[in-house]
Amino acid sequence: MTGTDAAASFDPLRPRLARIAYRMLGSVADAEDVVQDAFLRWLDADRGQVREPEAFLRRVVTRLCLDQLKSARARRETYVGPWLPEPLVEEEEEEDVEDVTLPLMMALERLSPLERAAFLLHDVFGVPFEEVADTIGRDSAATRQLASRARTHVRAARPRYAMPKEKGLEIVAAFFAASRSGDMTAFRSLLADDVTTWSDGGGKVHAGLRPIVGVDDNMKLYTSLARFFAKEQSRIVRYGMINGLPGFVSVEPGGVLQTTALAIEDGRIVGIYVTRNPEKLGHLGAVH
Repeated sequence: MTGTDAAASFDPLRPRLARIAYRMLGSVADAEDVVQDAFLRWLDADRGQVREPEAFLRRVVTRLCLDQLKSARARRETYVGPWLPEPLVEEEEEEDVEDVTLPLMMALERLSPLERAAFLLHDVFGVPFEEVADTIGRDSAATRQLASRARTHVRAARPRYAMPKEKGLEIVAAFFAASRSGDMTAFRSLLADDVTTWSDGGGKVHAGLRPIVGVDDNMKLYTSLARFFAKEQSRIVRYGMINGLPGFVSVEPGGVLQTTALAIEDGRIVGIYVTRNPEKLGHLGAVH
């Protein structure tokens, strides 16, 4: 088989392999590197002996991700401020293929690499436990236990119900209007009492160094920010779904590109996820 043949068999699988890698790593660039590395290994493989190319490549990608996670966890221990996964802004025609929202991805960060792999492969991507066990080098019973522990840890982060996309985007638009105009009465009406804001600047741009928890502290934060917005308005690039949550891409005072995603329960905002680190937004350059 030629390189052209290898590409022809690999390319249809690339999007799904990229989704696995991204959900394992939380980084678009790292996921792309892993998938490209998997393609190079596919080129070198004895492909005629591979009965199930997708299973073979899924195993390669997962093992590469497990290797990456070891160094990624060390880097995140020294990360400046809250760490958020790189935002994925869904295209209008894109279908939701997995129920992996931003809060769930953050919960996955608290798992061991093997727990994360077992949970994602089996519970999210529907891979049989026998294949997962072979992929991560554990027996089937141990793999089931890893997935069970992971389920327990992430249960609270999984969506309790699906909100209609249109309703979520209505709340997002109201959030943007109230926060940028300084209408704090309208802004307060959108927030749950236990709302938390995470702001990821990675030490590259101004951002909070810790999560802001509770409605009172969030009101103080956004009242303070309203003074900056009064001097230089934010500009909306687009509204849309970001890592499974309604949100928006904007250009903020100082020309900072930013994504904001909102977790909403019972019609109130319980989580505000702001990504400002330019190193995590380079893949959004086309929408800037």
